[in-house]
Amino acid sequence: MIGRGAAVWARTAGTGPQRVLPDGCTDLIWSEAGPDGELLVAGPDTRARLAPGPPGTRAVGLRFAPGQGPAVLGVPAHELRDQLVPLAALWPGAEVRRLTERIADAQRTAARQAAQGRLLEDAALGRLRTAEPPDPVLAAVVAGVSRGTGVAGIAAAVGLGERQLHRRSLAAFGYGPKTLGRVLRLNRALDLARTGVPYAAVAATAGYADQAHLAREVRALTGVPLGRLLQGSGG
Repeated sequence: MIGRGAAVWARTAGTGPQRVLPDGCTDLIWSEAGPDGELLVAGPDTRARLAPGPPGTRAVGLRFAPGQGPAVLGVPAHELRDQLVPLAALWPGAEVRRLTERIADAQRTAARQAAQGRLLEDAALGRLRTAEPPDPVLAAVVAGVSRGTGVAGIAAAVGLGERQLHRRSLAAFGYGPKTLGRVLRLNRALDLARTGVPYAAVAATAGYADQAHLAREVRALTGVPLGRLLQGSGG
């Protein structure tokens, strides 16, 4: 297992495009679309995107926590921002073909989802064993933006200038600390709202100025109002 830094997920495409929300994460994805299936990488999104796919198409993914993806994938996160690219564009073709074949073989097993998830984890762990150690400031940046600390305060806390902090955040997260903070705040708000917390209380708890501010940010980052988003609309 890769630990707290990554999580396996699975999804089956419905009748329309599915709305993928920005979360500051990078994903390694196996999709069964096409005759042989394919391995893809989804970079960190700045706003929601619609993921097309024939109804019933299955996908299994490994989602890396903010800042972890570059060590596994071998490229700075900002190079993948708002993109969905073939894994073969990042890793050697022979390595990708071997992994594709192993995952395709697991497709035939009864516990295919679990088997495919383990194969993605094993591939990521293999990469991490030879990767550079993670940037030591990343955890402090995530903690700071999650608390609502300003860029100047975070930079001072980690001993960097604001420009240095911005550059290192781009490489690790795909965007600067301000955008990372907006994205993480959105996800905190949605987690609260899905439990039935009133919107005004969601806004106050998640760190918005008021309910109107929450509404503006949800629409700006997801493309739809909060109520529609909670109904699970994908279009």
